[in-house]
Amino acid sequence: MLILVSCLLLFSTALALTALRIFQPEARYAWLVAAGGAALAFFSLFTWLGQMPFDLALPAWQPLTLFMSPILFRADGISWVLAIGIAALTLATLLTASSRPVFTNSFSWAGVLALGGVGILAVTADNPLTLLLVWSALDLTELVTQLGSVKGAANNEKVVISFSTRALGLGLLLWAGIISIADGSAFDFQTLPSGSGIYLVLAAGLRLGVLPLHLPFSPESELRRGFGTSFRLVSAASSLVVLGRVPAGSLETGITPFLMLFAIVAGIYGGWMWLRAPDELNGRPYWVIGMASLAVIAALSGNPLGAVAWGAALILVGGALFLASVQNIWLNRLMLAGAWSLSSLPFSLTASAWLAGLGFFTPLIIIAQALVMAGFIRHALRPAGRDSLEPQPSWARGVYPAGIILLIFLPILLGWIGWDGAFQTGAWLHALLASLLTFGLVWATRRFRIFNPVRAHWVTSTGTRLNNLYQGFWSLYRTLSRISQTITHTLEGEGGIMWTLLFLVLFVSLIVQGSF
Repeated sequence: MLILVSCLLLFSTALALTALRIFQPEARYAWLVAAGGAALAFFSLFTWLGQMPFDLALPAWQPLTLFMSPILFRADGISWVLAIGIAALTLATLLTASSRPVFTNSFSWAGVLALGGVGILAVTADNPLTLLLVWSALDLTELVTQLGSVKGAANNEKVVISFSTRALGLGLLLWAGIISIADGSAFDFQTLPSGSGIYLVLAAGLRLGVLPLHLPFSPESELRRGFGTSFRLVSAASSLVVLGRVPAGSLETGITPFLMLFAIVAGIYGGWMWLRAPDELNGRPYWVIGMASLAVIAALSGNPLGAVAWGAALILVGGALFLASVQNIWLNRLMLAGAWSLSSLPFSLTASAWLAGLGFFTPLIIIAQALVMAGFIRHALRPAGRDSLEPQPSWARGVYPAGIILLIFLPILLGWIGWDGAFQTGAWLHALLASLLTFGLVWATRRFRIFNPVRAHWVTSTGTRLNNLYQGFWSLYRTLSRISQTITHTLEGEGGIMWTLLFLVLFVSLIVQGSF
């Protein structure tokens, strides 16, 4: 029931904001309503700790022969850390909204709250059917939002292609459920058969842009800070939760090493692009790819807890950076604590990331992790490009830092208490090598031009090159479609009978010649 309480706090606040926007658009207390509802939802998640694990099962659907499992949610040491991350991101988004140029009650505040509620439902989903429904809701929301935020037929086509890849991920999740039913297992993550684990990883990797490597959404979108950040990170978290549910020993297949190699390539590429991005918002797609790749690698190595740790870091550490729109030297320095959360050093948030042996892949994984960490430090310390906090009202100068500090402090706290991956020493040697390489990369970014490309449209053009292969396949599909339509129109037009008779005569003549 506690899961429902936390989500209803967010949904009801979103509904209240919508009503205020319609009936009292000039209401001055709308932001207090939004921030108050988000704060209540955030603190309500701490009440879960005394009750975990616990389940929330909705009434079963009919007929029972078709829907053998109900809509089921579960709060445990895996789902809680992602849920608290989503709730903190929702609250921080509304707190930092006080520094935005246009500070007024808008539907975007209601969207942030509703998105937080859906995200909590996604990370607590306990069977493929439940997660399938939540993923579908998120994907349809993204499709509508993206089509409204991009311009031009070419960009609309990219949005549709992105939606298609996510739909394919839905199909893989559904296939894992079908395998479970065929094997006679219950339709939940705890009892999935071993052969279905690889499909869960593929579904998450496809939705996150890791397997195969691609941008999971259009880089030309106008969604930036605020709602844009919440949408990107919550959507990623809803996909990463699958990696924490992969059954132990279910990935021992012949293609696992190849998937590991593909994920490492995606991680190095995403980290390199993230390090060289001109600013954090243009580099945000590569932050998601780099962090998601590390999570996929952890899951493939038999460490689902490590995958969840990377997912929590993606939300909290990335959220602090992407929501920071005001220049403040002390906040910038404080934000460097996020590098500690990414380091996988003992008792950090990601300390549980590398508990399993990684063999000869270890050096490449260290490189991928170091690139992500160095990129974070570089963007956190950039000297300019943000507005000043001084012109803001005194209350905003106090509220805005609270949102950033929340996302900085919470990962440190989660390194010690609250979930299954807390208070871990991890692979300290691996973490130490990654940290040393990170310092070397940060030093090199200030001295070598290769790490600092020209600003003008660099990320967008590179994103286009990344998708050239997929655009080529799409062009081939459209060419074949046009050929098929031409043949159809020819046969169904006025000359269709003539062409049919001609083909019939040729077919008969070939049969006659073959009989002699």
